[in-house]
Amino acid sequence: MLLGRERVLPPDWEPLDSFGYALTALVNLPVAARRRAPVAVCLIVCVAWTGYVSAGYWPVVNCLAPMLALYTVAAARSLRTALGCAALTGGVWLYAGLSAQASSMATVTVQAVVFPLVMCRFGYAARVSAERGDQLAVLTEQLRREQAERARRAVAEEQGRIARELHDVVAHHMSVISVQAGMAGYVFGSDPGAAHNALRTISDTSREGLEELRRMLTVLRTDDNGDGQGPASYDSVPGLGRLDEMAGRIRAAGVPVELTVTGRPRPLAPGVELCAYRVVQEALTNVLKHAHTARAVVVVEYGARQLSVTVTDDGGAKERTDPDRILPGAGHGLIGMRERARLYGGTVNIGPRPEGGFGVRLTLPTSASATPQGDEART
Repeated sequence: MLLGRERVLPPDWEPLDSFGYALTALVNLPVAARRRAPVAVCLIVCVAWTGYVSAGYWPVVNCLAPMLALYTVAAARSLRTALGCAALTGGVWLYAGLSAQASSMATVTVQAVVFPLVMCRFGYAARVSAERGDQLAVLTEQLRREQAERARRAVAEEQGRIARELHDVVAHHMSVISVQAGMAGYVFGSDPGAAHNALRTISDTSREGLEELRRMLTVLRTDDNGDGQGPASYDSVPGLGRLDEMAGRIRAAGVPVELTVTGRPRPLAPGVELCAYRVVQEALTNVLKHAHTARAVVVVEYGARQLSVTVTDDGGAKERTDPDRILPGAGHGLIGMRERARLYGGTVNIGPRPEGGFGVRLTLPTSASATPQGDEART
């Protein structure tokens, strides 16, 4: 049996005995704890391997444990630490070559340099990959937080938009109802026909206001109506085509309104039309509240690349320096006009006119590729 072992062993090395097996266990068993203390394990393995070689046993039997320990150091510690452990491992390898009388030192030297450096390279690549994975995890978490923050801001912006919509709807219709109710009470005995017309206007205005509120509340309901077809149906948002109805209500409330459309009317984005509609609504509501005896003029101009809407009044018998009307930014209505215009990339100019009265001019950019619907001006 001994002769069989001697035949398979290279020259100059002793066959393994009980002491050799014990040293082999001492070299390999610490590798199990290499992830907890990679540098310490590498040092212990190299020292045990040196003792194994010094006892005259063949070093190749236990060369895998030092290589694996070195790989773990390179994967878990800095490159400088890994190179230090690689130098230690290469030194033990050279010592093993010097211990063999028949070995080629050139080959041993190459092995002592190349093998540790290769293990360092693989370990370093594993560490870089792990760091990139950690960075991706951090970036993913940041992205998740940013998406949550954007969703929160979107909800807040939508709540603000709905609040402005509710303000516009309620303020406009309640102003008309208030004026008509006051007039109906005033002429109820002297002019029953006028009182009847005022009450009819109140009925129509309140019904339209309820319809708009119902439409907005429908938007606030669930996004799915249960059949997988998306949100429940509701009326289309107000647009420039409904300016005639608005002007009619204001006329019925006692304020003469002239509506003029110039340029080439064409379909616009719903948001742009809604923005223009709400600005006109707010401007006419202000005329109704602050200058009931005035005469209002609404001009809608379709340009090649923009839409301009102007609402002016002559001031009527009301004091022209009424602070409720000339202070920019007073009240939510004027703020809402500016916010709407800014949302769609437009501008709005609000203030008193040199010739008297008050004026609001809204300018919104539009697409020039929409299909025109006619050249006529409507008055």
